[in-house]
Amino acid sequence: MTLLLTLDDGSIQRKLAEAVDLARAAVLEDAGAEQVGAHVGVDREDAVSASHLFEATVTGYRGWRWSVTVALAGDDEPITVSEVVLIPGPDARVAPAWVPWDRRVQAGDLGVGDIFPVEKDDPRLAPAYLESDDPAVEAVAKETGLGRVHVLSRHGRLDAAARWHGGEFGPRSDMARSAPDVCGSCGFFVSLAGSLSAAFGACTNDISPADGHVVDIEYGCGAHSEIEVEVTSSVPVAELVYDDSLIDFETAPEAPAEPVAAELPEPVAAEPAEGTVVDESEAPVVEVPETAEVQPEVEPEAVAVSADAPETADEAQVEAESASEH
Repeated sequence: MTLLLTLDDGSIQRKLAEAVDLARAAVLEDAGAEQVGAHVGVDREDAVSASHLFEATVTGYRGWRWSVTVALAGDDEPITVSEVVLIPGPDARVAPAWVPWDRRVQAGDLGVGDIFPVEKDDPRLAPAYLESDDPAVEAVAKETGLGRVHVLSRHGRLDAAARWHGGEFGPRSDMARSAPDVCGSCGFFVSLAGSLSAAFGACTNDISPADGHVVDIEYGCGAHSEIEVEVTSSVPVAELVYDDSLIDFETAPEAPAEPVAAELPEPVAAEPAEGTVVDESEAPVVEVPETAEVQPEVEPEAVAVSADAPETADEAQVEAESASEH
């Protein structure tokens, strides 16, 4: 056999691959024609054996295949059938890998009356206080809490801390991300004892969803003890509102007219009597009373009369004679 494995030039594998009819005959004899389908391939097992695969048409085994293993002991030896088995194909539905029962139990599976013993060398536990032969020592040990056989080991504390930190009441939960503050500053938070007190405690607020549960110090909810909410109306209201329908309109009184200065009569220049010589220096002067607001206007004619007044007595006499002739 060693010489066969060493000097094989591939002829043995060719003969094994060509033995399709022999493999089909073997599976038909074992399963029947109604459960055997088409030939789908050949898998090499080793230097002197190979497995022919046929589709399985067995009810409830969709995607499975018949595997017929054939072997050849030498060039001059006949091909023989080693076994016929039903194996799952790449698309077959198979059962999950076997897991021991104690590892299949998940958190929350323990029911009323169930017993779940721990392993003898459970890494989560460590030996606690060892009993002594002194009854007084035993009494004191139980009072201080040292009477337990096992306590949490470092691995057990870290395992619990990681589970609580990433759980429903950890800082990454939806409730904690939307909370206004964390449990570490809440009055309803009660710290645990021991090394876990720095990161975990229990919630005592009956309104909170975490009431009675171990919570992370960075967890939080909307029932924080220090929350203050200003209660206001949900409807926006202006600070000052005017109701036009309740306003009475009245006509405002007219303002009193401003006093107007009395109009003064226009000054008239005195005409000299006929045949009278008028001395300009003795001519009467019209005095205009002063007013604070209105200055009387002087008619141009009056100014003209004053401007055309005779300057000498001779000229005045000539004008008087001319006027009498007319």
